[in-house]
Amino acid sequence: MIGPPVQLAYLVDDLERAAEGFVARGAGPFFWRHHAPMDAVDAAGRSAPFVHSSAYGQWGAFQLELVTVDAGTPEWLGDALRTVGRLHHVAHFVQSFALAQEALTQLGWPAVMTATTSSGAQFAFHDARSELGHLVEIYERSPGIAGLYDRVAAAHASFDGTEPLRPL
Repeated sequence: MIGPPVQLAYLVDDLERAAEGFVARGAGPFFWRHHAPMDAVDAAGRSAPFVHSSAYGQWGAFQLELVTVDAGTPEWLGDALRTVGRLHHVAHFVQSFALAQEALTQLGWPAVMTATTSSGAQFAFHDARSELGHLVEIYERSPGIAGLYDRVAAAHASFDGTEPLRPL
């Protein structure tokens, strides 16, 4: 249904401060994107822009995503997307986005948000907090997403601690 975890994500107040903290623990560098608007739909079918900033870095076998939810994102997207200071989501590649959404929902982990990036990639957050303590993010592997993962991992392999936060 879903592949193994490929990314751990933390919701943070300050991308730069959080990235510096993870760099001190052996992660990085982090590539950031500020104020990325995406079309999102919640479980009730309401649509609105989901505006967030993210920084992506490598820490061992996992990619790390540091996320801030920007002003203007509707409150109705809920606390699942707004609780700072803990593991927010674990991301997985899936073979079929639609089949994975159906299977996760049948497990009792409904989608709290489904969105489309500016490049057309779909992703969803499914609510597994009652069992796992975090959301489960799913998306299909695409050339664009694979390129981001490869870029972040390659930068980590040669990272010497300088320029810990870089534009994407």
